[in-house]
Amino acid sequence: MHDTTPILPGLAGLADRYDAFIVDLWGVVHDGERAYPGVVDCLRRLRAAGKRVCLLSNAPRRVGRVLHKLREVGVPADCDDLAMSSGELTYEALRDRPDAFHRALGRRCLHVGPPRDDDVYDALDLEVVARPDDASFVLCTGIDDWDDTVADYHDVLVAAVVRDLPMVCANPDLVVVIGTRLAICAGKLAQHYEKMGGRVAYHGKPHREAYDRCLALLGAPDRRRVLVIGDSFHTDLAGARAADLDGVLVTGGIHADELGSQGGKPPDPELLEAAITAHGLAPVAAMPVLRW
Repeated sequence: MHDTTPILPGLAGLADRYDAFIVDLWGVVHDGERAYPGVVDCLRRLRAAGKRVCLLSNAPRRVGRVLHKLREVGVPADCDDLAMSSGELTYEALRDRPDAFHRALGRRCLHVGPPRDDDVYDALDLEVVARPDDASFVLCTGIDDWDDTVADYHDVLVAAVVRDLPMVCANPDLVVVIGTRLAICAGKLAQHYEKMGGRVAYHGKPHREAYDRCLALLGAPDRRRVLVIGDSFHTDLAGARAADLDGVLVTGGIHADELGSQGGKPPDPELLEAAITAHGLAPVAAMPVLRW
């Protein structure tokens, strides 16, 4: 049984306990269209206090493109020290083939996802094909249109399962905040693929690999002095636990409706505790939005 989770107005009361921060992007720093109010000030205050900030995104794109998007939505370069993305981890795995699963993929890639994610593979020695019959593996980066559903991809996924094609998922997220609505991500398609009997390798949160890369970038700090900040039980808090790190839940992101935290208001304490119990993941604190 965990103690009641503190609900804080911002990060100021916790900052001194940590030397480094691993910060989620979508749903925490921005909504896909603009930075949330107070975020830039908060990140600048952390860095001014000598803290290090590593951004960790499950965006299925390489780090350079993730940072370009971040600048477009209003987060300047003085807000972060380092960054890592699930797309970067995917690119490296397809390039380096670090294990038996990846070495067996072959070179004929069926990309399930939009052209905006093509930097995950476009510098690699891969042949991108249009049909499951011509592929040796599936690379799933997400949906083509934000209104798409799993049903829109069912037929191509069935065809890939029939051929026993392994899948590489470049974004384990199930949903993401786009403005004021939720859209499904590659993780939802990969989850459906597994339920049909498909084999999937995931890169990104909540897997420890992603956090270990961030810690290496940060210079291997004491894990007790590193705080993960995110808006998802499924990825951010599960990933913090997998990496033996503390986590803070931003309640105004993908769980806003579940927690009664819409529009930046504090979560309902009873709903928060019920969700923590249901997920079996206890953050050190919760806050409605990321601010100082």
